[in-house]
Amino acid sequence: MRGSDELLSQSGAVSNGSVMSPAPNHADNNNDAKKVKLDTKNPGAPSRVIHIRNIPNEVTEAEIVHLGIPFGKVTNVLVLKGKNQAFLEMSDEVCATTMVNYFTNCTAQLRGRAVYVQFSNHKELKTDQTHSNAQNPSAQAALQAAQALVNQTDTQGGPNTVLRVIVEHMIYPVTLDVLYQIFSRVGKVLKIVTFTKNNTFQALIQYPDVVTAQAAKMTLDGQNIYNACCTLRIEYSKLSNLNVKYNNDKSRDYTNPNLPTGDPALDSALAIGGMPFTGMPLAGVTPTAAALGAAGIRLPGQASPNCVLLVSNLNEEMVTPDALFTLFGVYGDVQRVKILFNKKDNALVQMSEPHQTQLAISHLDKMKTWGKQIRVTLSKHQTVQLPKEGQPDAGLTKDYCNSPLHRFKKPGSKNYQNIYPPSATLHLSNIPPTVDEEQIKEAFTHAGASVKAFKFFPKDRKMALIQLGSVEEAIGALIKMHNFQLSDSSHLRVSFSKSTI
Repeated sequence: MRGSDELLSQSGAVSNGSVMSPAPNHADNNNDAKKVKLDTKNPGAPSRVIHIRNIPNEVTEAEIVHLGIPFGKVTNVLVLKGKNQAFLEMSDEVCATTMVNYFTNCTAQLRGRAVYVQFSNHKELKTDQTHSNAQNPSAQAALQAAQALVNQTDTQGGPNTVLRVIVEHMIYPVTLDVLYQIFSRVGKVLKIVTFTKNNTFQALIQYPDVVTAQAAKMTLDGQNIYNACCTLRIEYSKLSNLNVKYNNDKSRDYTNPNLPTGDPALDSALAIGGMPFTGMPLAGVTPTAAALGAAGIRLPGQASPNCVLLVSNLNEEMVTPDALFTLFGVYGDVQRVKILFNKKDNALVQMSEPHQTQLAISHLDKMKTWGKQIRVTLSKHQTVQLPKEGQPDAGLTKDYCNSPLHRFKKPGSKNYQNIYPPSATLHLSNIPPTVDEEQIKEAFTHAGASVKAFKFFPKDRKMALIQLGSVEEAIGALIKMHNFQLSDSSHLRVSFSKSTI
C-alpha cells in the first residue's frame, strides 16, 4: 500500500498517551482501563466518544480509526490492547451518532472478529504534553492519514453509493469476478458494470449505502490487484444507480439473478442510467477459483490465498523437480517442488505469489507435456513441506527459494510484461556475439526439437526467435534449454513468444 493507505497499515505500540477525561494522568493502559470499565454500564447517552469492545489483541490504532473514517472527522484514538477495548473520538456528536446507528444494524468487524460499537460515558479523550499521541507514532500516523483521506474526499465531491474504478498498468487481465471478490470484502456489492473507455479498463460498482462505498474507496484506492501492476484508481461516480439489463461477464446485478445473459456478441448489452455503454471484452484469463483468491489485496485478518499448485498426470519417466521449476518458473518464482513419493505422476509446486498460481493454471492446465496432458489445479496444502533431516526422499523434493534463476524477484520486472501462453515459437535472449544461428539450431535439435525457422532481432543480436514443430516440442525445449550454457560466461534465457516467424 502507498500514501495514506501505507500509514493506515502501520502497526505500532499501544496508544498509551490518551487518558479519559476527567481522569488524571496515568502511567499505563491498565490504569486507563480501570477508568473505562464504567462504559459497559450505561452506554446509551450520545457522546462524540465511541467505545469499541471485543477488539483483537493485535489490532492497530489505524484499524480503529478506519472504522470511523466513513462517518466524519476522527480527532483522537485510544487502544487498550490488554483489555480488548478501544475509544474513538469524532469531531462532533452527529458523526458519532451516525456511526453508532450504522453499526447497530450492521455488525462491525476487525480482523474477522465481531466488535461492539456504542457511545462512551466520556465526552472527550484528553491528552496532555506528557501523555500525548505525539509520543505514539502509530496513533499519530493513523490520525494524520484519516485527515488526509477526509481532505481528499472533500476535493473530489460528495460521497455516492456508486464508485467508478479505473485499472491502471493492467498487465494481467482483470475480470468482473475478480473485482467482485475484492470489493465484496469491504461490504455487500449490489451491481457491477465493466467497460473499456479510452483503451482503459473501468468499472462501476454499486453498494447499498454511502458508508460502505466510502469505506471501499478509502480502503482500496491506490492498491495493486497484482504485484506491481493493475492499480486501482477509485472515485465517486456521478450516477446514483446502475441500471443493469444483463448478467454476463461484463455486467452483473447481484440483487436480480434472473436477468438474461443477453447476446455476448453485442457490446452494447447494458445501459447505465438510460445511456448505452459500449465495452470491449477482456481477452485472456478466465477466472477460476485461483483467480478469486489470487487478488493481492487483503483486508486485515484475512488469510493468505494459497500459493501451492497440484500438478497431475505427469510423465513419471521425464518429470524432475528441476524440470517443473523451469516450466512453472515462466509464470512465477517457484519456491519449492515436491514429486509425490507413492504417486510420481503427481507433484506439488509452491509459487511465491498467489497471482502466479493463477497464471500457471491459466496457461499450463491441460497442456500436453512429455506426451501427456497435464492437469494444474490449486492444492489443498498451504506450503510444500521439506523432508526431515535424515528422511529418505530420493531427490523428489527441492527448495528453490534462493535460486538465481527466478524471473520476477525484482518488483516491476520487465518479465511481467512478457508472459505468454505456451507457443511453438520461443523467445531467446542473452545470446553472446560469438554464437551463430547454426550453433543455436544445433543445440535445440540435440535437445529433441525440430527447428522450423530462426531469426535474430534486427536491432539486437542478443535476442532471437526460434520456431519449433509444435507447442509440445517448445515446452520440452524450454525446459531443457533455459539456462543452457552457450559460452563460458553466457547462459541462454528462454520464454514463450507471442510472435511467429
